[in-house]
Parts: sequence; structure tokens; C-alpha cells
Amino acid sequence: MKFKYYEETDSLYIDLSEKTSVDSREVAPGVVLDFDAAGGIVGIDIDHASQVVNLSHLEAEAVPFAKAAAGGR
Repeated sequence: MKFKYYEETDSLYIDLSEKTSVDSREVAPGVVLDFDAAGGIVGIDIDHASQVVNLSHLEAEAVPFAKAAAGGR
């Protein structure tokens, strides 16, 4: 998962997958979901991100980093 903030447009893109987006749908004002060919969510685009989320703090809870780093063991 990757987070990318675009200061020039004040948008935040959360890349959930390396799959290619083939469809996009606005699900709320300023929030667009990107979908792959199978209908899975591959990304989330948030417009006016600095007004919607706290961009100064990122926290992850209960994420199995050690398991992923060890090759899924």
C-alpha cells in the first residue's frame, strides 16, 4: 500500500494494489474509488485532502509487517 500526497492539487492517493485501474466512481463528494477489471478496489483518491484528513500523522495498527517482511511466514 502506498500513500501519495499531491500538494499542487491538495489530493491524497492511496494505492492499494499494483493492478491497473479500468474504472473509477465517485462514492462521495471528492472521494473517488478506482477499480480493476475484476471490480476490485485498487485505489482511493481524496480531493481537498488537507481539509478531510490529518496529513501530519500516519498510524498503522495491527498490520502484520513482520509477517509480510518474512515472506508471509
